[in-house]
Amino acid sequence: MGSYYDIDAILTDAQRVPCTFELSVPGLGYLDGNSGEDMKQGTRIDLPLWLGVMLAVSQRLGTSPLVTLDLPNALSQRVLNALKADPKTVDLRTLATHFYSLGARILELFEEEEMVDILTDIAKGEERLLKFMARHSRSGRRKLQTKLTIQEGLLVKGLSS
Repeated sequence: MGSYYDIDAILTDAQRVPCTFELSVPGLGYLDGNSGEDMKQGTRIDLPLWLGVMLAVSQRLGTSPLVTLDLPNALSQRVLNALKADPKTVDLRTLATHFYSLGARILELFEEEEMVDILTDIAKGEERLLKFMARHSRSGRRKLQTKLTIQEGLLVKGLSS
């Protein structure tokens, strides 16, 4: 995680992740749009990453966690399989504008060796492509910027300076 004032870290932690409530919680139904209601055990809801993590780690001794976190859609098995098959066919920016930061943050929480390998491989491939494009394609840079994740855009900007 970046510094407290790092806007990219803040935006990464604001990405929504699926969470499942393991306990019923009185008065928390407003998170699911049911103001004044209780949050029922087994309810699945998308919460900002920062909130999901806080609820997942806050528990009393001897009790189960309040929520369990699931992998976000941007890092689901379906997406990982597509990335393994052909990373060029997956539009990372539409999945998550801070895709690589989200991946790094999720890997702090989950032990996913396969995900580490896949993200490392696509990052290496993307870096080579971005270096080539930054040096050889001035006219296509604007069009390219609309398809890049935030981290990829910063890399191109740094390489072309």
